[in-house]
Amino acid sequence: MYTLGIDIGSTTTKCVMLRDGAEVLAASLVEAGVGADGTAEAVESVLVQSGLNMAAVAYTVATGYGRKRWTGADGEISELSAHALGCHFLMPEARTVIDIGGQDAKVISLDDSGRMSGFVMNDKCAAGTGRFLDVMAGILKVGVDALGSMAARSESPADISSTCTVFAESEVISQLANGTPVPDVVAGICNSVAARVSALARRQGVKEAVYMSGGVAKNEGVRKALERELGVTVSTSPDAQLAGALGAALNAYRKAST
Repeated sequence: MYTLGIDIGSTTTKCVMLRDGAEVLAASLVEAGVGADGTAEAVESVLVQSGLNMAAVAYTVATGYGRKRWTGADGEISELSAHALGCHFLMPEARTVIDIGGQDAKVISLDDSGRMSGFVMNDKCAAGTGRFLDVMAGILKVGVDALGSMAARSESPADISSTCTVFAESEVISQLANGTPVPDVVAGICNSVAARVSALARRQGVKEAVYMSGGVAKNEGVRKALERELGVTVSTSPDAQLAGALGAALNAYRKAST
């Protein structure tokens, strides 16, 4: 049985084709989110990879910000539930999931069977999200994917204390004007995100093992800073950004099997 999960986020669209609820047959990530035409492109990509057509798909579930705007799904699931399912699949021992997306940050507690037992979420402010990193990368005129490796070269991380993106932007510009080395500024930015998200995690309660999902999971600077803030190992995987789409595909399998 083939099921399809689609995660339509604020900045990217992810799609996963699952076989028999256990094997990832194909996956895609398109740099286009809500309001763009990334969904059709992401779906077409997994169909081409798998050699299937939509007639072969038993059930399709959508999640993410744009899930209600796409009419091609048989059902939908909340982002929180999707990430809980997807992260449990990727790391069964995970009990705390930290997901930092383009517009929000979520901390999800999982029970021993992988079901969500609680959560906290920051979706009111860009600080502590991927958007914050995008803005800072723009100031520094570097690609956001380069921030992690740049932070690793820091010898004395700058103090970026503002919790507001606008004020933090001014802080970064001031640091650069005062001659602070760019790697130190980048490390300060990563530390700032980690401090904001770790405060969110402590509100929810942190139980090991801790798994990080979402696009920011690729940023080693933020992940290492989270480890320092929380005093625990924060694991991730190459498929961390697909967790929501994977969870949607798993939910589709469950619905198709009943």
